[in-house]
Amino acid sequence: MADRGAARAAKAKDAAKRTLIALFVMGAALTAVLGFGVARSDATWAPRLGLDLQGGTQFILEPVVEGGQRVSSQQLDQARDIIVQRIDAQGTSGAEVTTLGGENIVVAMAGRPTEAQRQAITSASQMQFRPVLATAPGTTEPAPGSTGSGSATSGSGSATSGSGSSSSSTSGSTTRSNPSASNASPTSASRDEARTAPAGSAATTSTTPSGSGSSSGSASSTPSSGGSASGSASSTPSATGEPTAPAQGGWTPSGRPDGPTDPNNISTGLYREFTELDCAQRSDERPATDPKKAITACSEDGATKYVLGPQMVAGADIKDASAGYQTTQQGQVTNTVEIQLTFGGDGVQRYAQVSRDLLALPSLSQASPVNPPGSYNALATVYDGTVLVAPGFNEAIPNGTASITGNFTIEEARALAQSLKFGALPITFETNQAVTISPTLGSEQLRYGIIAGLIGLLLVIVYSVAQYRALALVTIGSMVVAFAFTYLFIALLAWGYNFRLDMAGVTGLIIAIGVTADSFIVYFERVRDELREGRNLRAAVEAGWARAKRTILVADGVNFIAAIVLYVLASSGVRGFAFTLGLTTAIDLAVFWLFTHPLLTLLARRRFFASGHPWSGFEVESLHNAGVRYKGRGQFDVPEERKPARPGVTSDGGAVV
Repeated sequence: MADRGAARAAKAKDAAKRTLIALFVMGAALTAVLGFGVARSDATWAPRLGLDLQGGTQFILEPVVEGGQRVSSQQLDQARDIIVQRIDAQGTSGAEVTTLGGENIVVAMAGRPTEAQRQAITSASQMQFRPVLATAPGTTEPAPGSTGSGSATSGSGSATSGSGSSSSSTSGSTTRSNPSASNASPTSASRDEARTAPAGSAATTSTTPSGSGSSSGSASSTPSSGGSASGSASSTPSATGEPTAPAQGGWTPSGRPDGPTDPNNISTGLYREFTELDCAQRSDERPATDPKKAITACSEDGATKYVLGPQMVAGADIKDASAGYQTTQQGQVTNTVEIQLTFGGDGVQRYAQVSRDLLALPSLSQASPVNPPGSYNALATVYDGTVLVAPGFNEAIPNGTASITGNFTIEEARALAQSLKFGALPITFETNQAVTISPTLGSEQLRYGIIAGLIGLLLVIVYSVAQYRALALVTIGSMVVAFAFTYLFIALLAWGYNFRLDMAGVTGLIIAIGVTADSFIVYFERVRDELREGRNLRAAVEAGWARAKRTILVADGVNFIAAIVLYVLASSGVRGFAFTLGLTTAIDLAVFWLFTHPLLTLLARRRFFASGHPWSGFEVESLHNAGVRYKGRGQFDVPEERKPARPGVTSDGGAVV
């Protein structure tokens, strides 16, 4: 038995040492990461302060509406909520978004906003899903081998069927475009190579042999939804089977369009505007995006210009959007980047009907960059008058969950997914002015907050020394470790997620001192209770740990739940407090498990503490002589000699005469 007990004691000692070493290695690793950020990036050793302590920049966004209409309060509130989501997606910055005068939106952010944050504010525009009615190279300069501006180049006769990928692509692959060379080569790829399929399915491509005519899925100029091209609008196939473009400015619609995919939505003036459009010389003016009318637009890289029909699905119908690598049905991760879209409400049915309608149409021809006016299987995502992506459909999307694949990188896909997710503003805004604002509280209040925290910390230390003597070193050491990890995490969050420490967050840090001190008191008192039961210090530490950890888990769990509820439901002024309270609660649990208990396990094997020295905090004799012992659940053990006498009975049990 003695050998078995010694083995358990040695094992517990080794486990405590390994835990402490792992904790300090973790701290060193976090310090190294922060140091790397300071040396190679924009990280700082000091935490970044919030708007109330440092000041920042204020933007005033003025709504732009067409036709002299007024903005409703419902539109303004919806736009404000979406802008808050956009800013929060850039990190926990403590920004304030309010309405001004019932017409404008005011955004105040701490410090100087990053380019991504500025873009999230200034690009507050509508998002629309429109059918593609025609495409051409984005420049008016004729490409090598073409017959003139806007005409098709005689290709080899290869075409794609249902995929939209370059004809040189193999099954399931795409060709990456080179923006610098997109205007020089009429067969360069662009984002209209993206395909839309139900989430979880993979887009496939099929090609016809070089030299053959265009396949059945190639682009056609014959409308399928009412109305047909007439006069010079009709296109005749070339000798290679590729369609040729109509003459510049020669489009003549044949009648009233009967749907968004009908090419008769293209008026003569709009087609002339399309042929004269040069994406390389676009102005900074915001293009018209009337959802009921056809428009012209350019791709982001300017390589392709489009004629787009009226809106078929609104950006407000998007419920969620995310980017990642596509997985097969067997759960294997592939190298294909995809964007997953989830529609909500009535958007599910609308998107399902759109996918069925477009699936019956021919695909855009990728063998030639020119697709003359017609009805095509391509739905463009238009954001601020720019085509982000124009995928075709491989299958119908009945459940409102789609997967878009194409020739973009994971970084581009994530940026696009964020635009899709937070791009459904009901109105368009332009930045009226951006001014620097002063802190509402300033450094004086921060100094008072730090002083209050130091006073609280000093009181905890004084109480620990008076109550636990040398054992107070464990309390002080645990608080130092907790402070170091809290500081590192706040600095790292400031670098990675633009976390800003405001006065509410400082308050959360101060309250954390009391939460941490409470954990120590519970643990130490449990150990002392075990000593009163007659156990030696090593056994008392383990038994006290088993009892104390349950209590601390429950207490910290309540704090953590409260922090989560406050963060989710409260306003931005309280979220900083909730965030730091939750962070320090989690760190308190980690320090308690990884530092306090292992350190006390090692100290219990030191003669100074195990012998019950008067200054150790574990003086067994004095604890026994204390007489009164706390049993838990509000109950105490009181020696008979200290119990009050009952009426008619003496303290030794005799009767009163």
